Amino acid sequence: MSNRNITFDEQSGVPYAANLTIFGGADFSNVFTVKDPNGSLINFTGYDASSQMTKSVSIGSSGFPAATFTAGISSALGGKIKISLGSTETRTLAEGRYVYNVLVSSGSTIYSIVNGNITVQPGISSAP
Repeated sequence: MSNRNITFDEQSGVPYAANLTIFGGADFSNVFTVKDPNGSLINFTGYDASSQMTKSVSIGSSGFPAATFTAGISSALGGKIKISLGSTETRTLAEGRYVYNVLVSSGSTIYSIVNGNITVQPGISSAP
């Protein structure tokens, strides 16, 4: 599991850019600890999280997600969002570059907190 400390400015609404790597056939998880520009943890009480990855978001792309992460607020007061995929899911991903985003929502309020590239590395071997 990896951890990333990120800064999100609610006023600008611009997501933080963070690139990730997934190894095919291995469990993947990442925890984002989100702070505001003043360095205070963001309170996610009452928020839900969602996250998907796709091969491309270019014009003319099919646009369907290659994977939907299990996503959630792992510590509302601690500003923590966790995304994960199990080894069965990562095993089916083709090698290459993908894009992803993480959204949080409460009622009609939706923020794109983080986005970036995900590099999928092929699995070399797996445990029985």
